[in-house]
Amino acid sequence: MTSISKNDRQRGFAARHNLWTDAQFEAAENALKMAKDNDLEVIRVSFVDQHGILRGKTVVVDALKSALESGITMTSTMLLKDTSHRTVFPVWQEDAGFGAGEMTGASDVLMLPDPSSFRILPWSPHTGWLLADLHHADGRPVNISTRSILQKAQSRLNDMGLEFIAGLEVEFHVFTMEDNPLALSDAGQPGTPPKTGLISQGYQYLTEDRYDQMEDIFDLIRRNGQALGLPVRSLEVEFGPSQCEVTFDPAPALQQADNMVAFRSMVKQVCSRSGLHATFMCRPRFAESMASGWHLHQSLVSLENGKNVFTPEPGAPISELGRQWIAGLLAHAKESCILSTPTINGYKRYRPFTLAPDRIQWGRDNRGAMIRCLANPGDPASRIENRIGEPAANPYLYLASQILSGMDGLNRKLEAPAPVANPYDSEAETLPASLIEALNAFRNGGFYARELGQDFVNYLCTLKEAEWNRYLTTVSEWEEREYFSLF
Repeated sequence: MTSISKNDRQRGFAARHNLWTDAQFEAAENALKMAKDNDLEVIRVSFVDQHGILRGKTVVVDALKSALESGITMTSTMLLKDTSHRTVFPVWQEDAGFGAGEMTGASDVLMLPDPSSFRILPWSPHTGWLLADLHHADGRPVNISTRSILQKAQSRLNDMGLEFIAGLEVEFHVFTMEDNPLALSDAGQPGTPPKTGLISQGYQYLTEDRYDQMEDIFDLIRRNGQALGLPVRSLEVEFGPSQCEVTFDPAPALQQADNMVAFRSMVKQVCSRSGLHATFMCRPRFAESMASGWHLHQSLVSLENGKNVFTPEPGAPISELGRQWIAGLLAHAKESCILSTPTINGYKRYRPFTLAPDRIQWGRDNRGAMIRCLANPGDPASRIENRIGEPAANPYLYLASQILSGMDGLNRKLEAPAPVANPYDSEAETLPASLIEALNAFRNGGFYARELGQDFVNYLCTLKEAEWNRYLTTVSEWEEREYFSLF
């Protein structure tokens, strides 16, 4: 394993297609040096799929230079699977849905590592990790790659002289692992889920005793998160049984989306190695469970002077640009739900009087409203908090939905309605009650067809319809209890 020479730079895939900045070439040199200095053995090269899940390949450390120069091929069917890992596009036909010959026959796409993402995994210290972007062999970016979608949205906002700054509040559950079913009969798509038990009984919200009871788990997560370079800010015992929350310091959109991907993967892996089961599923199925949310704090900063443009004048709840941004989020909230709440389970969270939103509205420091405004004159931390998301959302699509909707509010100078004081007793439009309602809003609204292209809308609808149709054909426990003895 040697350094990347000037000739290597010129003939490598990134250079041929002008895909890297000078800073990325320097980061590639640094990754090679770190791999050598830390005696790494293997490198995980991963990309984020359509569901926000990391997939990829692992190479021996001597192959790192080649991976950085030439990328790593991967079957394109990884982009065509629903949440059960079934390929739901007709890849054996001449046109799988993307044009003749595009992604047919399970053909390859290329994972090109982003060298600036290089990290050493603290729970596997012989292992390096790189996040990759996806390209076709001719250098074209794969247009359904969700990281690329956020990059483009962020770039468009930057062209307006603004930077999107995001702070994260992420709720999730951690359980004891009682049994991991591995009999032959437990295989499947999906397989039998593990049997788990509670870490805590819940409802002692933010009590120090409950935190002390779960401190070993919080320490495990915090230490590994900090070692990864994640901007962990606080760790909290949430309201429900075995429910946790971690918050992140603010960061720009792409950086924060990368952080979220790394965080979820880290939590699941370090917990599994410790005999625990962590899940970012919105509402696990057990008595007294509480749904988990992903609250996205957001503000805009001027690239010219670094000032927060949401900071209001005296007497105003938020600046004029802030009101326009809120108006954009409200105008496209229903269409955006499939991006912020992409699972069937997530719609079981939109219920009144549960500290979760159920209507499309905003309020001043009101946790029942979809958008909570936290802005004050002279406060450089003035921001809004969108409480709509679930923690299973693809971070790139969730953040892109906020940027694209907010920009539309700015461009059209939309005006937000008055903030609500009683969010569960208002005439505001309700949020979708189910995945299929959200999917129809996404498909028929027209906004994302204009912003992301009709091809992407068709692509995502195909994936989510496959998930919904499988759900409809499954007999639930509720049906069994309701009808089996009665009729």
